[in-house]
Amino acid sequence: MTEDPLRDFSGVVRLFPLPNLVLFPHVVQGLHIFEPRYRQMTADAIAGDGLIALALLQADADEPSDRPAIEPVVCVGQIVWHEKLADGKYNLRLRGTSRARIIEELDSDSPYRTARVDLLRDTAPADLSLLSRLRRDLATVVLPQFGDDSSARQQLTELFDGDMPLGQVCDVLSYALPLPLELKQSLLAEPHADRRATAIADALRISAARAERPFPPPFSAN
Repeated sequence: MTEDPLRDFSGVVRLFPLPNLVLFPHVVQGLHIFEPRYRQMTADAIAGDGLIALALLQADADEPSDRPAIEPVVCVGQIVWHEKLADGKYNLRLRGTSRARIIEELDSDSPYRTARVDLLRDTAPADLSLLSRLRRDLATVVLPQFGDDSSARQQLTELFDGDMPLGQVCDVLSYALPLPLELKQSLLAEPHADRRATAIADALRISAARAERPFPPPFSAN
């Protein structure tokens, strides 16, 4: 693999639709590939550019179909490790490399779906003070979710205190935090780092407020 897996990107990706997983750039996802068409997809990717795009099935894509509806923004990932099992199945690790918007799905003889895509560049404001404030704001709402002595909190503190760009921080949080699936997809579809940071912080504040609200609510005599 080249150091930049997208340096010679053709604009065409193999699609791997899944019902309950959103991959983000800068994170690694383990996968077990067992369906014959996706075994072929994996073999072709390993022999070719090493790229597979994870696509989330749309919420209403429950009807059986050879081409169930998928979300228009996907995450292009690079196979960074793979293992072919004796029965032809694969274990692999896929590292997210870029957001991409589907332009059109392509007709081909392959058993799996492919699409032409536009890569979406991550953007962030030039205002460093704004970026710092958004980073502190995220830390304020994320860290209290974890115990003071937990290893997760220590890792997150190092993440916030480090020099990783805000966009990457947001992607790691979007992947790792137990956020609703539809929110994760909306965060993947948002190329602006400041908007992702605000959306994550707002969602966590709303979740915390709901958790503090008693149920059933107190009886009122009025």
